[in-house]
Amino acid sequence: MSATDLPEDDFRVEPADYRADFEDLRHVRETVFVVEQQVPLDMEWDELDPQCQHVLARDSQNRPIGTGRLTPEHKIGRMAVLKEWRGRGVGDALLRELIERARQLGWAEVSLHAQVSAMGFYEKFGFQPQGERFDEAGIEHQTMFLELAPLPPSQRAPAPARGPSGRPMEFDKVESVIEAVRLLAVDARRDLVVYTRDLEPAVFAQAAVVEAFKQFAISGRGGTVRILVQNPSVVQNQPHPMLALAQRLSSAFQLRTPQDPEDLQYPSVYLANDRDGYLFRLLGSRFDGEWCEALPARNRQLLEHFQRVWERCRPCTEFRTLGI
Repeated sequence: MSATDLPEDDFRVEPADYRADFEDLRHVRETVFVVEQQVPLDMEWDELDPQCQHVLARDSQNRPIGTGRLTPEHKIGRMAVLKEWRGRGVGDALLRELIERARQLGWAEVSLHAQVSAMGFYEKFGFQPQGERFDEAGIEHQTMFLELAPLPPSQRAPAPARGPSGRPMEFDKVESVIEAVRLLAVDARRDLVVYTRDLEPAVFAQAAVVEAFKQFAISGRGGTVRILVQNPSVVQNQPHPMLALAQRLSSAFQLRTPQDPEDLQYPSVYLANDRDGYLFRLLGSRFDGEWCEALPARNRQLLEHFQRVWERCRPCTEFRTLGI
């Protein structure tokens, strides 16, 4: 994306690389948050930083004057402008750039935690408050959301080229299922769907699978995991790392459960991604089946079936106590 330029104040906004531009990011953020606002240093930097998309505002001498970031959780954060540059359009330019980047990624909405004193600034861009105010690092904050209008088709990034079709591979052991699910999640670009009876722990609670789903969700591509759970009451009665992940990354996970008797009796389980890959087990009670990294015809059949069922399902209200 091209940088945002405002020549009247002689500064620009451009993408920042977390590692290459770390010192510049640190200069702005620690000056504003740690020194001015007395935010503890250990709260200013978090594990999300290396995974975020960052932007920097620079003056005519290439010195950093403002920052902002997009997190994998579809949040705008760490908006900061050096004191001498406030009121000169730097914050506006940073926020516009972050919103535009989110739209390019295909996100339906973005959220942020606004300092209450800055709510009017975000409201100018259409952000709306949601929920109660709360304390963060000793400063009163308000969660705010902005719905994003989709880009017209002519401006959307082209779909990745499809590779050659593969041949289905059979399996009959849970270890093979785990590895196939992991590979399909790793290969997914923006869409990953799962049809499961009870989000079976033998597969979806395994560390390798949870990590693969996590990396997909935080990749910055605006990916969504949609999971159909036939029997959510079984899942909620025990700790499940995939549900814990869905709680932390709620903007990337959607869970529904069937209501139609035919859907509730559906015996098979499967997974499919948007790169023509799939895994299918005829009986959810067994670990034999087939999978393929790229077989468009079978992948399309499963995605179409999933979409039909998804549209007549209800949200998994059973998971509300988990924050999902």
